[in-house]
Amino acid sequence: MPVAPHPRADAALQCLATGRGQRHEGRRFSSDLSVDEAVLLKEIGYEPLGLVVGSGVYHIGYQTQNWSTNEEMGGLTEVMYAARTDAVRRMERHAQSVGGQGVVGMKLDVRIHHGRESLAEFVAMGTAVANPSVRSPRLWLSDLSGQDLYLLVRAGYEPVGLAFGACVYHIAHQGLSTWLGQATQNVELGNYTGALYEARELAMTRMQEEARGTGAQGIVAMRIEQASHIWGSHVIEFLAIGTTVALAKSGHRRLDPTMVLPLNDADVALTDATSQ
Repeated sequence: MPVAPHPRADAALQCLATGRGQRHEGRRFSSDLSVDEAVLLKEIGYEPLGLVVGSGVYHIGYQTQNWSTNEEMGGLTEVMYAARTDAVRRMERHAQSVGGQGVVGMKLDVRIHHGRESLAEFVAMGTAVANPSVRSPRLWLSDLSGQDLYLLVRAGYEPVGLAFGACVYHIAHQGLSTWLGQATQNVELGNYTGALYEARELAMTRMQEEARGTGAQGIVAMRIEQASHIWGSHVIEFLAIGTTVALAKSGHRRLDPTMVLPLNDADVALTDATSQ
């Protein structure tokens, strides 16, 4: 279940939110944008306002499982989903406090604390941006890069939000006789194939369900991440994540590609070497 923010966390956000509501040029900001991203976002009217962060440290409890059964670990799925949701909501509050209309390049990380392997920190981080010429009814989130967002907006689309789905799944162990019989063979491990297939499907389905009802027409730049975190090789979490988008009122705009010749030291050196 989502938890209330710690009082000190709120105090930290207030300290970070200097220049609240200031969107004029010349405002100092921090960001994790590359130079290319910052310039391209400027081209479509977006100003970076600052790096925004939300986090929470959770104790990951133990859940029993049937040694010989493929099954979802419902309790672990719930806590992984709730912890990420809390981190995202705290990041949203930080973005709103600096006057952000959206968050670009958002990352969702899980960091296991060494020495206390049952403790995991969930971190949501990105760059808050705003476009003074656009009135946005609500804050949008995106894990797209600045380049991808530029292309999206130029083509007549707009980001709606971030959608993700999680599934922690236990993969059944093989009996000793089965394992010994396959030790020297090239053979498909049916229990692994079935478990991984089902776990990915559950994560993707939950991501799609989260996107429904938001007005989005689709999900772009979707990816599926998998990690065992602290559970060993037979318990794996699958995280499906992507940015939901919708067609703007102006409709789709065709983009005509332009040929570009990069000019930097590495390219010049390569050209000189190949011409000899």
